[in-house]
Amino acid sequence: MSDQSSGNAQDSDAALVRKIAEKYVSQLGPLLPILHAIQDQFGFIPTSAVPVIAEVLNLSRAEIHGVITFYHFFRETAPGKQTLYLCRAEACQAMGARKLERHAKEKLGVDYHETTSDGRFSLEPVYCLGNCACSPALMIDDFVYGRVTPERFDSLVDEV
Repeated sequence: MSDQSSGNAQDSDAALVRKIAEKYVSQLGPLLPILHAIQDQFGFIPTSAVPVIAEVLNLSRAEIHGVITFYHFFRETAPGKQTLYLCRAEACQAMGARKLERHAKEKLGVDYHETTSDGRFSLEPVYCLGNCACSPALMIDDFVYGRVTPERFDSLVDEV
């Protein structure tokens, strides 16, 4: 992609971010709805969106960045094709979730909130999947798996 086409894409993205921000600016407390709408559009909050949002809302870039990094739901990088959610709640912890967590991070070569180098998987923590009786639990995209051992994790990841 040439610099000019890259610039056009950035201009187009900035225009879209501005349009989204301006749609919500008149609402009370517009920042969170703006961030959600941008993430819905792009799959994450692009770094280049921060100055545009700051300008529209008359806030500092630091204030926008602070909100993005405070809430675990918001991503600053593109997600993988599939998202793996590991439960970190007490029931899962009691049944071996920490061992599973270490294994998953090692197998994928990422930490939480990161995406594998091939763009296949993102790893996210979650604090209850409602599958406590079948701990530890893992959700891949929208499907929850119970009694996940490191070996079963490997098998599930290889299948998807």
